[in-house]
Amino acid sequence: MRIGIGYDAHKLVEGRDLILGGVKLDHPKGLLGHSDADVLLHAIIDALIGALGQGSIGDFFPDTDPRYKGISSLELLKRVYQVVREEGYLIKNVDSTVVLEEPRLKPYIQKMKENISQALDLDPSQVNVKGKTEEGMGFTGKKEGISAMAVCLVHKQLIE
Repeated sequence: MRIGIGYDAHKLVEGRDLILGGVKLDHPKGLLGHSDADVLLHAIIDALIGALGQGSIGDFFPDTDPRYKGISSLELLKRVYQVVREEGYLIKNVDSTVVLEEPRLKPYIQKMKENISQALDLDPSQVNVKGKTEEGMGFTGKKEGISAMAVCLVHKQLIE
């Protein structure tokens, strides 16, 4: 078994959609980034890549590559899942936390879990997403950006 930890943060800006867990949230600002800037999925991607010991999201999808400009992070997650399978691993679970002051995530969490579990061929019970605030402290507390953390457990598939 192997464990991976992921983290990502992006700045909130005008003129972008706010996408988290592959869901468009109702919010006047979105996250700045080369792709759709989905910090939740980026943290999960980093956790999976880390569990494999293969670097980080930037090694797989550099922000200098025009192929990834505006791409859905759900597509990136699916591509990383293929690498996980090619390396002979199965994902046991994913646990994640999104740190933001607003909007509240509760109305969106079930759809986020469904998106993640579908992309990773998991039962939704193997995926956890939670939202936390920082009580007005730091860049997330001041509503300047959003961050996310994720941890995953993978194990080698037994070959029969």
